[in-house]
Parts: sequence; structure tokens; C-alpha cells
Amino acid sequence: MTKIFNDPSEFAEEALAGFCDIHSGLVRQIPGGAVRRHRPAKPKVAVLAGGGSGHYPAFAGLIGTGLADGAVVGNIFTSPSAQQAYAVAKSADSGAGVVFTYGNYAGDVMNFGMASERLAAEGVQVENVLVTDDIASAPPSESEKRRGIAGDFTVFKIMGAAAEAGADLADVVRLGRKANSLTRTIGSAFHGCTFPGADAPLFTLPDKQMGLGLGIHGEPGLFDTDLPSAKELGQEFVARLLAETPPGAGDRLAVILNGLGSTKHEELFVLWLTVAPLLRDAGYTLVMPEVGELVTSLDMSGVSLTITWLDEELEPLWTAPAETPAYRRGTAAVQSGDASGEEASDAGTSDAPFEADADSRTYAVQCVAALEAARQSLHAAESRLGDLDAVAGDGDHGRGMVRGIDAAATAGAAAGTRGAGAGSVLIAAGDAWADKAGGTSGVLWGAGLRALGESLGNQRTPGAEELAAGITAFAARITDLGKAGPGDKTMMDALLPFTESFTRLVQEGAEPRQAWASAGLEAVAAAEATAALRPLKGRARPLAEKSLGTPDPGATSLAMIFTVMGPFLAGSVQPGASQSATTSGHPAGALS
Repeated sequence: MTKIFNDPSEFAEEALAGFCDIHSGLVRQIPGGAVRRHRPAKPKVAVLAGGGSGHYPAFAGLIGTGLADGAVVGNIFTSPSAQQAYAVAKSADSGAGVVFTYGNYAGDVMNFGMASERLAAEGVQVENVLVTDDIASAPPSESEKRRGIAGDFTVFKIMGAAAEAGADLADVVRLGRKANSLTRTIGSAFHGCTFPGADAPLFTLPDKQMGLGLGIHGEPGLFDTDLPSAKELGQEFVARLLAETPPGAGDRLAVILNGLGSTKHEELFVLWLTVAPLLRDAGYTLVMPEVGELVTSLDMSGVSLTITWLDEELEPLWTAPAETPAYRRGTAAVQSGDASGEEASDAGTSDAPFEADADSRTYAVQCVAALEAARQSLHAAESRLGDLDAVAGDGDHGRGMVRGIDAAATAGAAAGTRGAGAGSVLIAAGDAWADKAGGTSGVLWGAGLRALGESLGNQRTPGAEELAAGITAFAARITDLGKAGPGDKTMMDALLPFTESFTRLVQEGAEPRQAWASAGLEAVAAAEATAALRPLKGRARPLAEKSLGTPDPGATSLAMIFTVMGPFLAGSVQPGASQSATTSGHPAGALS
């Protein structure tokens, strides 16, 4: 259990600050994460690892010569926001391009993808390399759906060494993807991890049981089984990995026996006594193997085995020197040069006055009240939402939603105080939600609120039809980003019924407030009905069977938020549109 903390919500930020202080000779903290203390003497590709906190030494602990140029750091087990990724990339870029590399999780894919689009639009060369090494999370025929776990380290190491040697962006990306295609991992959990401030771990196992196929975000194994002896566990791991030997693979291996946070080194050494002979007996040469903690999950008790099949191109990169706060190999040249760097600016920050008419500013007060109602509701439901998420996920949904709504309510209120209209209030709220919450839900809620704000605009009080068009824009933007549909067991299973019901009732002439209330009841019922579904998207997908019987946390929170916001967003809306939805310069249903 994590016992040393102040405010649990500030744990990740304080841990990063402490890390950067003690290792100030190697790294410096910037908005969004950390980068190398010294910029390169000449342009080189910047390899940027990233993801949520709680995995130390991944990701910030791997910043340094021969490995990462920077790390984008989100909250515990939560994807960093697109703004964080953008800021770190701008600080690390030295003119040869940047490559984001991270595990294959929906929130990371969305946020790093959005940051990449922004960087590319500014002329920065940018690529993404996803790690998909977890053989338990999807069959070989769907390897692109697999999670990234401890294999992250091998891929990061090879890419970092290639960039250090002067490879260009295309070659660093090619080598990273090649390493990923030749990397396989299997893991097992013995006990769940505990968030700072939490009273209990995310999951527990009966005595003398283990969960095979763990994730690194506190997820339980894909199925539970009797706890084997060290020899039996090693045999199980090796057999499963070698069964997935890539076609044409060589006979030299990079091997990592990784502890997840509270498995003692002595235990790993005992397990190694089985793993190593089995691999050697199968005809493999083990090249500079690693035994220890490289990709953890807070205080989880667990272990994973990673194998990467090497060739004449990858092996020199695996064995190349590295010098980072948490990992050293050989003797790497310590970089010197400009130690100050240039901080990334937040191009989205502006104190310029808002343009809005009096009616929109009056309605903006209702929008701020709606955000505050959602904030109070989410704070009250934080624990329940976390419990729902812990059944088949990482248990952070409640905390992530609270972080998001706190930021959104604060930003929306601040914009309203400065004279913003309704559209600008919702846009400010959405951008703050996405930036501070991170993760899948953060980017989706942020994008949805921005789309709603852009649709409503800053001229006049919206009519019922305009509000329906705004909700449609909200749903369309989330559908476009998340790629989920009805039955996938996501927030869409509550959002789409709400949108369809509200739009239909408005078209039939219902009073907006009553139409919203009726649609809210449908959303609540639809969210509860997701208990019968198996998840087809998101982190819960690999644990689909365990999810049966539990409502989707994202659908539950969406139904809750829309229900409490209704009296404010729809209560002041007139039954008919006051004027054409196009006269404000924000076409109805416009997307961001």
C-alpha cells in the first residue's frame, strides 16, 4: 500500500517534482513531463516515451544518453493530455524530428495522435511507435490490439540507441516497429496495487491463487489459477512465449524478467533459475538479460517475462551504452551543451476579451452552473465510479473524472467572469478537462464540450433545436475520436440514446427541459443495461468476461452528468430557435 503522500490527487505531480530535483544533473522538469538537462550539440531525433505515472522507472527514469530524450507524464495510470505531449515535444525537438513511443492504450493513442497533428501543422517532423507486446491481451491474429507492457523497455532502448547513433527519424521509427514486432511478454499478478489514499487494492486474489495475463495499470489477470511453484511458473511463461516465435526469428534473445513493484529481487532470481535454462535448452543465446524492476505498477505484486528476438541490426542497439537516472549500461558519454533549453509556450492561453452578446453571456451563467452541478455529482460518485472501473480496468475512472470536471468547472467559471459567452465557456471547460484529466475519458469529454461550445456559439440564447444540434455535435465528435459504437460497452451506449431521444422529442415539439429529463432517464437505463455487455473497446476489453454483470463506468458517469446538467442547460432554453443557427458564424452541429 502507498503510505507516503500528502494530497492523493497531487501524488503524481509531487513524485515527478521530487524525481527531477534529485536527478537535476540529468533531467529538467517542464510542463507535461521532463526532458534531458542538456540539449544535443547538433540536431538528433528526440525519442519521447510516455504514459501514466505509477510505472517507475518507466517513463521519466529512462531519460538520458542512449535512451529517451524526454518523457510525457500523465496522472497515475492515466494517459497524459495532448497539451502535455505537445509541450514536451516542443522542448525536446532539436530540429531532427520527434517520435512518441508508448503502450497501445486508447487514451494514449488519442492524445499523442492529437499532439502529433498539432506538431505536424507547425512543421515539426513527428511519428508514433506503439508497443503491443502483451500476448495475453489478444490472439496473434489481432496483435495490433494488444497492450504494451514490459516490452516497452526493449522498444524504448532500441529506439533511443538508434537516435543516439545518429539515425534519422524514418530509421528510428522503422527500428522501433521492428523491435516491437519481435517482442512478446506474458505476466502474472499475485496481488493488486493500491492508489495513494485508497483503503484497498484495486483487486485481490484468494490465497494461493494468481492472475495470469496481468496489465500494468492495476488490472487483474485475464483468468485466475492456482499459484504454481517457481519452476511451474517459469515453464508456463517460457512455453507461452516460445509458442509465438516470429517466423524467421534468430537464436539470440534480449530477455527481461520484470518485477511489478513489490516482488523481491530474490524471488525473481529464483524464477530466473528456471527461465534461463529453458531458453538455453531451446537453443537460444541470452544477450545481456535484465532481471529487476523496469516497468512497474505502483506496489503490485507480480512478475512478467519479456523476450525480444534479436538480429544483426537490433543487437548492437540493445547492448549499446545508456546513462539515465534509473538505468545504466556500459559507459555512455555524458552530454554537455545548452542546459537551459527553451520552454514550450501554451499557444492556447490568451487574455484577449471575449466577443459575445448579452443573451449568450446570460446563458453562459447557466453553463457555469451546469458544470458546477456536474462537479458536485462526480465528487459524490468518485468512489463508486472507481469501484466499477476496477472490476475490469485500472480503477481510476472516478479520480480521472473528478480531475477533469474540477479543471473544467474552474476554467468555465473563469471564462464567464471575463465576459465569455456560452460557447467560449464550454470551449474553455473542454480544453481544461482534456489537459488536466488526460486519459481516454479526458480527451473525449474535452473534445465533446469543445464541439458543443463551437456549435452553440456566443450570440443569443440557443433555441431547443440549436441545443439539439449542439448535443449532436458533442456525440459526433466523440464518435469520430473514440471509434466506438452501440454495444461496445463504452460511454457511447448512454450518449447515443440520450442524443437520439432528446433530438426526437425536440422535433416533436416537447418542452426542452422535459425532453432533456426524459432523455436523461433513457441514458441512465442504457448505462445500467451495459452490465449485460462484453466490452469491445478500451482497457476493459481484455477482461471482457470479468466485466459481465457490471455497468460500464464511462456510460454511468455520462448519464449522471447529463442528468444533473439538464435543469441548467435546458431550463433556460426557448422551445423554438430564436433565429437561424447559421447567423452566429457557428453552423449547427459543427465539429471542432
